[in-house]
Amino acid sequence: MTSEMADLLLAETGEKMHKVVVHSRADFSSIRTGRAAPALVEKIPVDYYGSETALQQLAGFTVPEARQLLITPYDKGAIGAIERALQLSDLGLNPSNDGISIRLTFPPLTQERRKELVKVVKNMAEEGKIALRNQRRAARQELEALEKAGDLSKDELERAEKELDKAIHVYEAEIGDAFAVKEKELLED
Repeated sequence: MTSEMADLLLAETGEKMHKVVVHSRADFSSIRTGRAAPALVEKIPVDYYGSETALQQLAGFTVPEARQLLITPYDKGAIGAIERALQLSDLGLNPSNDGISIRLTFPPLTQERRKELVKVVKNMAEEGKIALRNQRRAARQELEALEKAGDLSKDELERAEKELDKAIHVYEAEIGDAFAVKEKELLED
């Protein structure tokens, strides 16, 4: 039973670490490159009949051109609220409303802005790695508590800690790889 508890704890921690990586990748996708992507706007909160609703629940998205995003509301009555939410967002884009859909045109990024965005993504990557380390620390504390209680031998504790270290290196590398891809995407013209 003792080793099973450690294995269960490691599996649970692995799942949490995987969720951190998924969350970091989602954060990266919300950073604007020169191209239009629905991920940039789908999480924007819209005041829809008095309640905050994510834009992705209110509209469909298409990318007719590389620098253009077309947002088509499912409910035509929500078009004004969606347009307001886009104007209030920090995207710095001017939505164009034709009564049926909203068109967003993304201007090309300047080299200076690209470098600023790389710094933002780098900070997001670092936050992801910090979250991974926090997961590792919490798991280590639980493992040490199991050992202190006599439910885990010293050898089993060492084995579990080594597995924990292997796991964090794998997940940190995933975040690092995702950052490298996003950085390349941001810096290419």
